[in-house]
Parts: sequence; C-alpha cells; structure tokens
Amino acid sequence: MVKHCKNCLLIETFPNADLNSDSICRFCREYDVDQNKIEEQQRQIYEKDLETTLKNVKSSKGYHALVCLSGGKDSTYLLYKLKVEYGLNVLAFTTDVNLPEIAWKNINKTIQTLGVDHEIFRPGPEFYNKIFRYLLSNQEERGAVYSVSYVYAPLFEGDAIRLAIQKNIPLIFAGYSPGQPEVERMRYEYSKELIENTDWTPPKIKESGFFTDEELDKFYNPLKEQIRGNFPRYIAPFHAWKYNQEEIMKKVYELGLIEKKAYASPILSNYPINWLLMYSDLINFGYNPYLPEFAKLIREGKANRFYWKIAQPLVNFMIRHKIFLGKEVKKQQDILGIKDEELKITCEKGSYDPIVNSSVTEYAKSK
Repeated sequence: MVKHCKNCLLIETFPNADLNSDSICRFCREYDVDQNKIEEQQRQIYEKDLETTLKNVKSSKGYHALVCLSGGKDSTYLLYKLKVEYGLNVLAFTTDVNLPEIAWKNINKTIQTLGVDHEIFRPGPEFYNKIFRYLLSNQEERGAVYSVSYVYAPLFEGDAIRLAIQKNIPLIFAGYSPGQPEVERMRYEYSKELIENTDWTPPKIKESGFFTDEELDKFYNPLKEQIRGNFPRYIAPFHAWKYNQEEIMKKVYELGLIEKKAYASPILSNYPINWLLMYSDLINFGYNPYLPEFAKLIREGKANRFYWKIAQPLVNFMIRHKIFLGKEVKKQQDILGIKDEELKITCEKGSYDPIVNSSVTEYAKSK
C-alpha cells in the first residue's frame, strides 16, 4: 500500500517527498510560514494593482476586457466577478478545441445567465490532433501534462491576444489558479516583453521538421505578424484575489452559473485529452501529475483535503483501468491513433517552452 502525507496527500514515491515516521512529507515539514507571509504581501501588491486597473479601465470605450472562458469553475466565476461585481463590459472568448460536453453546458448557462457577448474560435481539429500525437510520442522529461499543456495553452492564449488586439481590448483575463501556469511563465501577469517581443512557437516543434510553415504560424509571434493596434495586458486575477477552490465550486452553482453542483468539479469539466495525459504520466511516473499542485493548495488551505482524499484515488483507478470517466483515455488514444508503448519521454526539460530561456523567465521570477 503506497503511503501518503497525512497533511497534504502527497504520495511517498513523489520525488523528494521523504515521508517521516509520522507520514508527514518534507514539503509540509519545511513549509515556511515566513515565506507564506511574504507571498501574501506580494499577493496584496498584485491585488492593489488589479483593483486600480479595473477602476481605471471603466472609463474606456468598447469592451473593457476579454475573458478566456473554458467552462471550468474558475473562468466561470471570474466572468461573473468582472461582469457583475466590477461592472465591466466584457467579451467572453472560447477556443473550441477538445472541450467536454459539461464544459459547454457550463459555458452556455453562464453566458445566458450573465448576458455577456461571447466569441467562439473553432479551428480545425487536424492540426491539434497532429500536435497532440507528436507531443505524446516525444514528451519532455516532466511528462505528458507538461509537454502538452505548455504547447496547447500558448495556442489559445495567442488566439486571445490576437482577438484583443483586433478589437482594441486593453485587458485579457484568465482563470488561472495560484500556481498556474508555473512561476517561470507567469506570476499575476504575462510580461510586456512576452506579449510584444517574444515568438511563442515552441523551439522543439519548430526544429522537428514535422510541421509546415502554415502550421507553425498558428503560434502567436509578434515579431512576424503585422500587429495593428495596441497590445493588451494579460492578467490572472486569482493570483491577486484570495483563492479558495471549494468556495468557488460552491459559488458557481449558488449563483446559477451552472446547472448541477457536480459540474463545478475540475474532474468533469476538464479537457478530454487530459485523461490521456494523466494516464501517460501515471504509467511513466507512478503518480498523478496534478498531485503536487493540489497538495500545495491543500497545504496552503486553498483546497479541500477531504474532497481530494476521496477523488484522487478514484480518478487514478478509473484512469489506469480505462473505465467509467477513464474510458476517455481509450477514446483519445483511438482518435489520435496512439498506443501505450508510444507514450514516450524523449526530450529534456523545457524543450517545448519558448519562455524558459528568454528574458521573460527572469521577469517572472522577479515579480
């Protein structure tokens, strides 16, 4: 029986977990209260900037902000706060690639309830299936979730930036929770340097020779594209506001933004491809790739330990055996035409992230 940290649920086989005789992991034992205070002070600085930004933007004409809406609890609640609590004129934006039915139910219900404008970008699936298959067969050393997420996210983030520039929208807001994406990419907002002067094409993708110039052009590249208009700021408000996962799950249902309480669960509203990514990492590493993220939230009091104590092993069981919700693993494998033995790690860390070796990395660390 594999042991877990009694405090944060981190599994004993996770690198450097080092559970002691009391089954408390090293990360919990070394949890720095003083560092937490420093992070709270930084959060308050972000919050002050955000409140000033939201106040000032209301004097502008047209849309005040573009809100990336995926149908998950965080982006749904974010849209509500900006529209209702702050009174902004917002445009919701969704890239329609690999979204599950429940996410679409949440999106439609939220748009109808709030009465906001909504734009949907529907790119053809051929390119996305091609890139998913390539990445899963050529993963970087941190596994499938890292490899795919840090290529997939820049694609729809770039879509949002292009639309904001086209419509002269000064702000883009994303529902990233604290810790998403990694601090090397963003703390509170993407840098001006990244938005205005960085090619978002993943280096390993560009060098592979597997993708056409037309396909590579799908990645946002301000150095190549003819930009007409002002560049927006790209902000993650939940890095600034106090965040509690359980409270947000309750609120989106109580506010009538979703039809059923269960629809607030990230397990049900996540991308179908994610089931395959988790499966790949489970068989390659022996633990769920989202475990450290949720363990950190639990450690900081931002996620419900009891919820994840029940949900985590249940989800892992379904994924490993490809049953119930885990059937999505086999479905995605069939769509991509990829077998278990092809889910390989072949590249070094950071091979796909165009930000890792740029000046943006140092910017993010300094924020």
